[in-house]
Amino acid sequence: MNTHLNKYPIGIQTFSEIRKGNYIYVDKTDLVWQLTNYAKFIFLSRPRRFGKSLLSTTLVSYFKGEKELFEGLKIMGYEKEWKQYPVIHFDLSMAKNQESPEALRDTLFMLLSPYVEEYGREEVEKTPGGVLAGIIRRASRKYGTQAVVIIDEYDAPLLEVMHEQENLGAMRKVMQEFYQPLKACEAMIRFCFLTGITKFSQLSIFSTLNNISNVSMMPQFATICGITEQELTTVLQEDIAMLAEEYECSAEEMHQKLKLQYDGYHFSEDSEEVYNPYSLMNCFAQKRIKNFWFESGTPTFLFNQMKRFGTDITRMEEIEASESAFYAPTETLTNALPLLYQAGYLTIKGYNRKSEGYILSIPNQEVRVGFANGLLPVYSGLRNDQVQLGCAYKMWDALEGGDIDQALRELKAFLSGVPYIEGFKKKLQDAATKEGFYEYTFYLILSMLNVYVRTQVKCSTGRVDMIVYCTQAIYVFEFKVKGSAAQALAQIEQKDYAAQFATDSRPTVKVGVNFDIQTWTIEDWQLAQ
Repeated sequence: MNTHLNKYPIGIQTFSEIRKGNYIYVDKTDLVWQLTNYAKFIFLSRPRRFGKSLLSTTLVSYFKGEKELFEGLKIMGYEKEWKQYPVIHFDLSMAKNQESPEALRDTLFMLLSPYVEEYGREEVEKTPGGVLAGIIRRASRKYGTQAVVIIDEYDAPLLEVMHEQENLGAMRKVMQEFYQPLKACEAMIRFCFLTGITKFSQLSIFSTLNNISNVSMMPQFATICGITEQELTTVLQEDIAMLAEEYECSAEEMHQKLKLQYDGYHFSEDSEEVYNPYSLMNCFAQKRIKNFWFESGTPTFLFNQMKRFGTDITRMEEIEASESAFYAPTETLTNALPLLYQAGYLTIKGYNRKSEGYILSIPNQEVRVGFANGLLPVYSGLRNDQVQLGCAYKMWDALEGGDIDQALRELKAFLSGVPYIEGFKKKLQDAATKEGFYEYTFYLILSMLNVYVRTQVKCSTGRVDMIVYCTQAIYVFEFKVKGSAAQALAQIEQKDYAAQFATDSRPTVKVGVNFDIQTWTIEDWQLAQ
């Protein structure tokens, strides 16, 4: 077995370090070459921790002419000249969480300082944008060639203040001024590449720089970040085998586990699925299947926007959207859908060529479970650690054993203690409908258990409140508040909600549940098959 398979680039996003250190590298250099020859100004949006920084540093090494780092890679069949250019590279994730426009300017000056040391600074250059323009001009003169500008995470300084209108405007002005030279110095730029999560249309990058090509949804670049099925089963084949040995299962079974956990991302209407590279590498390195992506950072900006727009988190399956919705201007959003897609919490699962409409869903189990963990306190007032310690494992154990009665007993026992949790009571009091509140609380708890749940499922006779898909059975739920479990069960029977599962080999269990808002918990339930 090749020992390099054990050397994973955990925490390393620099192409040169990965190559010099003989870390695993999934070769994307053919796409890198195609990207550099596609257009002069390019924007690529991908979720966080999805390989944007590695792609950026690969471009840095390519334009610096570091040919030795690319020996044996696909790009050698394309590139023949290996010209050297002066490269100006910024990682604006270092400018996150700035308290004021002044602090943001100071951080930008700090990021510019290595290039000031190399190329100098003129007295008239008083602003970050002025300094950047001077650097581009002097670098171009010094090398006698055009310069290359690569800006990773261009939107990082603005993400955390998206819901603060006054602060966002002031911060945006600073960034507008910083990006202005990209247009003014166009003749001196060979290639300009920007990455990010969102699209701030009112930044000069997207308004005055009107010739920027957004390749984020182009099929030919859909797999430039992430790991494809073919790459997983060739480059990482032995890693799958080692992980399977750790879990005492076959390589084929482990492949399926990885697919369910980390695969499922589509970045165009007609492209291969890709795996989350950050999670996959961490999984192989730690020899554990976990929710690595969510553990790497809490998407506070997204949760704030979802709260602001009143996003219904139980309706995140099979969402219909037009292409214009993916990149609606961030400053003028009317719902969180573009952010959910751009940030990786929704992905493309289907496309209708006649209507040119996309179908979006949650990509995989890692996102589903992590999302539920993060959203539970926001939407229900419950702390996820209380749920996990209080009832989650016991419910999961009961469901895996096919015992829905025991699962509901565990939930009832847990919710009986909820009157002491003020957040839960406040959320329930503020809820538009009590059935809806319990529906999404139930949805989030089950999603935390890695159970596949759908709510408000359309059928020919109406909408099913909730369907829970387990290995042992399919559970069809109807919820009532100030009613009775018998009424709920009768509605399932009368409208024949279970008919759609007649051909499924698993038994279908109908569950009517009634909640008591005086005791804050389940009052009773009834089952039928």
